[in-house]
Amino acid sequence: MRRNDWSQTTAVITGASSGIGTAIAKKFARQGIKVLLVARNTERLNLLASEIRANGGKAEVYPSDLSLSQNRSELAQHILADTGAPDILVNNAGIGWFGYFSRMPWEVAAQLIALDIEAPTHLTSLFLPHMLESGKPCRIINMGSITGKMPEQGIALYAGAKSYLDAFTKSVYREIIRTPVRISIIRPGPVKTHFFDNSETYANGGRIPAEKSAIAPERIADVAWSLVKRPRRFVYVPFFMYFSPFIEYLFAPVIDRVGPVLLKRRLPTSRP
Repeated sequence: MRRNDWSQTTAVITGASSGIGTAIAKKFARQGIKVLLVARNTERLNLLASEIRANGGKAEVYPSDLSLSQNRSELAQHILADTGAPDILVNNAGIGWFGYFSRMPWEVAAQLIALDIEAPTHLTSLFLPHMLESGKPCRIINMGSITGKMPEQGIALYAGAKSYLDAFTKSVYREIIRTPVRISIIRPGPVKTHFFDNSETYANGGRIPAEKSAIAPERIADVAWSLVKRPRRFVYVPFFMYFSPFIEYLFAPVIDRVGPVLLKRRLPTSRP
């Protein structure tokens, strides 16, 4: 997809109302791509779309609660009817939760599974066939995490979801390697977004640690843009996170013992 004119390109971006999704939408729009903004918060989507248009970009708003299967199907139908197969799909929507898995309400767990596992899988299944039929060099970019390769205490289900997304991306990548379509996964470390705040709003949830080492979402947007131009199966952000799987492999026995102590300290004393 190396080209000078991106004006005829469309990108579906989920979780576009804040954080990484917003940063990616702005980055893509500055390149001339028409961004199709998807999230639950209609007001934030409209504000973002207005900002993009004011700066000369192209944006359309598609409010949708992606935790619901029917909504995902309807979203795909609307987009396919409006623009045809998108050139780029960014599966970014998701939530996190921090605490003992034994204390995680099933309602929260089900929502995490729906947004972090079902939504990217379902949207990929809805758009990928049309991308392949188009014969164009399309892109699918999934938002993973280093926790998919280095799971930690307190984020059992979130880490499991990202691990699934890693395996899913790798398998599909190998299935379509001889086509013009490419699928990639970004494995970022902590990112400065509302993700940390939101984790506390769910029942029995605590504040996810590692904020102090978080990077700006614009760095993730830059990497997403690089994957559009030159796709790779996976990318770590920052670069040194490439060593995280080795840390898990070398120090797993230490993490097994220290992890529970750290988790207990990071949560309110009223919890086990």
